[in-house]
Amino acid sequence: MFPTIASALAFLFYCLSAFLIYKQLGTAQHQRWIALTPAIVAMLLQAMALNALIIQPQGLNLGFFPALSLISWLISIQVLLSCIYRRIESLGIIVFPLSGLNGIAASLHFSDHLITTSNNAIQGHIMISVIAYSLITLGAFQAGLLAYQDRSIRHHHPGGFIRFLPPLHDMEILLFQLLGFGFVCLSASLLSGFLYLEDIFAQHLVHKTVLSIVAWIILGTLLFGRFKFGWRGKTAIRWTLTSFVFLMLAFFGSKLVLEFILA
Repeated sequence: MFPTIASALAFLFYCLSAFLIYKQLGTAQHQRWIALTPAIVAMLLQAMALNALIIQPQGLNLGFFPALSLISWLISIQVLLSCIYRRIESLGIIVFPLSGLNGIAASLHFSDHLITTSNNAIQGHIMISVIAYSLITLGAFQAGLLAYQDRSIRHHHPGGFIRFLPPLHDMEILLFQLLGFGFVCLSASLLSGFLYLEDIFAQHLVHKTVLSIVAWIILGTLLFGRFKFGWRGKTAIRWTLTSFVFLMLAFFGSKLVLEFILA
């Protein structure tokens, strides 16, 4: 009962924050944080709900919706932290309510999947993987926003929502910062998987492993292209979204098949 109540309250606070962000776009710095304060409350409530849902006496409950809620929560935190030094609170208009909805879905116990292990190394592998997914997902959001901004400027429609975004150069810097941290975490996730999992290419893991490696190669190629050849704009957006698709298929695609289709 507690996770459901906490998740419902978190959703309301997330929606309030999204509404205030929308109403206060373009205002002064201190007014931005008035709009973000309900999101902070929502994140604390969601954290308590996640703690009750995921940490079980027998192990970790990382079913489809609890994992989705955890990743959404981490993305919300990353958006909030990024707002300290860049005006990207407009991302919260979409990210915050979605995070709240995912929390409610997790609290309804549609898909509980208990991972019964006391091995700290494996638990660390799982958490690094989740952090990597959340960073690259936020990078994909950023790439989509960058594509919209670039298209609006090219078609001479720089007004409206575009007025409240940072310059394209700053948006690209933030994108590659997110992707860089995401690549490091994904590399650590794959390395720890090879070291600590008994058979990372076992039948129930092979699709996840292969797709994750493909995503890692694509992301690594993009970062190398950025460093060596200065890739940016549409090239960066396409490679980012392609890597994101493979990574989400690896994580959520395999969970969807195992927990709902083959269950």
